[in-house]
Amino acid sequence: MDTSQGSRASRMVVIGGDAAGMSAASQARRLKGPDELEIVAFERGHFTSYSACGIPYWVGGEVTGPDELVARTPEAHRERGIDVRTRTEVVEIDVRAQRVRARDVGSGAESWTPYDHLVIATGARPIRPDLPGVDASGVHGVQTLDDGQALLDTLERAPGRRAVVVGAGYIGVEMAEALINRGYEVTVVNRGAEPMSTLDSDMGRLVHEAMEGMGITMVNDAEVTALRADADGRVAAVLTRDAEYPADVVVLGIGVRPETSLAAAAGLPLGEHGGLLTDLAMRVRGQENIWAGGDCVEVLDLVAGRERHIALGTHANKHGQIIGTNVGGDYATFPGVVGTAVSKVCDLEIARTGLREKDARRVGLRFVTVTVESTSRAGYYPGSAPMTVKMLAEHRTGRLLGVQIVGREGAGKRVDIAAVALTAGMTVDRMTTLDLGYAPPFSPVWDPVLVAARKASKAVRNPTS
Repeated sequence: MDTSQGSRASRMVVIGGDAAGMSAASQARRLKGPDELEIVAFERGHFTSYSACGIPYWVGGEVTGPDELVARTPEAHRERGIDVRTRTEVVEIDVRAQRVRARDVGSGAESWTPYDHLVIATGARPIRPDLPGVDASGVHGVQTLDDGQALLDTLERAPGRRAVVVGAGYIGVEMAEALINRGYEVTVVNRGAEPMSTLDSDMGRLVHEAMEGMGITMVNDAEVTALRADADGRVAAVLTRDAEYPADVVVLGIGVRPETSLAAAAGLPLGEHGGLLTDLAMRVRGQENIWAGGDCVEVLDLVAGRERHIALGTHANKHGQIIGTNVGGDYATFPGVVGTAVSKVCDLEIARTGLREKDARRVGLRFVTVTVESTSRAGYYPGSAPMTVKMLAEHRTGRLLGVQIVGREGAGKRVDIAAVALTAGMTVDRMTTLDLGYAPPFSPVWDPVLVAARKASKAVRNPTS
C-alpha cells in the first residue's frame, strides 16, 4: 500500500470478527470502497459473523452443524474487500502510535499494524470461577463456535452420561435443555434462590417447575466450592458445601464478563461493570478514532438512567452498524436499551424487559407490581395455553418500568409490546388503549399484556387497595 501522506487510503482495524466487528466492517465497506478505506479484521478463532445464541441448539441437535450458524464466512468477507485474518489474536493496542500488535495463534509470529480507525469488538468471556479443579478436562464455558465444538468433542468421548451445569442464567438453562435432549442426566447447581436471576424470584419459580418437569434436577441456593478430577485429570464431580454431584462433563453457565483486558492495558475507560464506555456514536470516550461495540461495552439503560452491561447479539449488530456508518463518513447514534430478552426451556417461553423489583429499588424508584394469569389465545380456541405476566409501574406517575412473561407458545414475543412502550416512556394507563391485533387463534379479546396494564393502572390510582 502507498503510505505517502495525502494519497493513501485510510485504514480501519477491527479487533473481533463476530457481530459488532464484522457489522462495522461491512457497513463501512458499503459506504467507502477499497481505494478510500482499507479494512483489516483480526479474529483469534476460526469463524466470523456467527450466531453464538444458536450454540445451545447446535449442541442439543436442533441445528445440525456450525455452518448453519455462520451468517458470512471469512472468505465471503474477503470477497467484499475486507482483509479478515483468522487465527490471529491482537495482544496489544498502542494508542499513542495508533497501531496494534497481533500474534498468529499457530506459529506465534507477531507483527504491528497501524490504524486510522480502530474498532474494539472483543466480546465477552464466560465467567470461570477460581475454584480447585476448574481447569480439569471436561469443564467447558460456551461463548464461541470453537467452544461449542470443544464441548461436542467432549460429549463424544465422555465416559458416562452425567452432566452438571453450574449456573442457571440464560446459557445455563439453555445448555441444560440441550444436554437433556442429548440423553444426559442433568443437574443444575444454582447459587440463587431460583433459576433465571434476570427475573424476579416469583417468576423464576415457574421456570424451576418447568425444568424439573422435563427431568432436570435443580439444586438452588448452592455455592460450588470445588470440582474434583479423576486420576486422568478428567472432571468427576462438582462439590458444594453440602453435597457432591457426579459429573462426566461440566458446563459453566454462570454468565459472562466484558472482554476488555486489551482495552484496560491500553488505558481506555471502563465502567462499573468492566465494559468500555462510549459516547452515543459508539466512540470510546476521550478518543477521536477508537470505537467499541458489542459485548465488550456498557450501554445506557433508558429506564434506570444508568450504564449496564448486556451481552446480546441484537445490540452488537446495531452497534456495528452505527460504528461502520460513522467510520464511513455518515452519522448515526445508539441511544440505549431497555433490557429486552427472551429464551425458552422445553416449551416454556421466558421473557423480560425493563427493570426487576431489585433494579427499581437500586435506583431509588417507588413502584407497584401486579401479576396476572391469562392465556395465549381465546380460552375456547384449541391450543390455548396459560401465561403469567408480571408488570412494574412507577408509583404516582404510572410510568411503565418493567414486564416479565412466562408461558407456553405465543407468550415470549409479547414482551415486544412492553419493550416499545418502555422505549416510548408510556404509562400503564396509556398502554391500555393500545390498538393491538386480535383474533381468537392469537389472543384473548384483551391481550395478557394489556390485562396487566389495566391492573397496574388501577394499582397506581389506588396503591393501598
